[in-house]
Amino acid sequence: MDTTAALASCAPVPEATQTPGLAFVAATAQDAEALVALRIAAMRESLERIGRFDPTRARERFLAGFAPERTQHIALDGVHVGFFVVKPDGGTGLLLDHLYLQPAHQGKGIGAAVLAHVFAQADATGQALRVGALRGSDSNRFYLRHGFVLVEQGEFDNYYMRAAALAAAG
Repeated sequence: MDTTAALASCAPVPEATQTPGLAFVAATAQDAEALVALRIAAMRESLERIGRFDPTRARERFLAGFAPERTQHIALDGVHVGFFVVKPDGGTGLLLDHLYLQPAHQGKGIGAAVLAHVFAQADATGQALRVGALRGSDSNRFYLRHGFVLVEQGEFDNYYMRAAALAAAG
């Protein structure tokens, strides 16, 4: 299966998740401003901590790379509580470009359920998964706990990789 097919197979409701009421819903271009607001709310504390909170810049950066066809809302009991974006990573695997939850919904296992879903997609196609995280953000511990390995540090971001799990012989 190629990368496009793997990404297209991200079902609205993941079979693997054990979080009742959790569903993934395709985003549309009309969702852009709501997604920007959610991203800013989720990142605000971390960005303020390092003196880089600028909502205008955050909005512009997100909109410049917004790909609604790669974006999934994270819905809990029908309410959108976050979103994630998985994109091809230049032929080398997949990039988890965004994973944000409203602050009130962080630390409840929702992010772990999203990762389980994304891991299943990557593993099904034998692709590695890359992610970046703001240095100093709590997300760094989250990604390390879930099997990512730090591979590079930039001025403001850390970059992680997770190798594809080998498919079970069957």
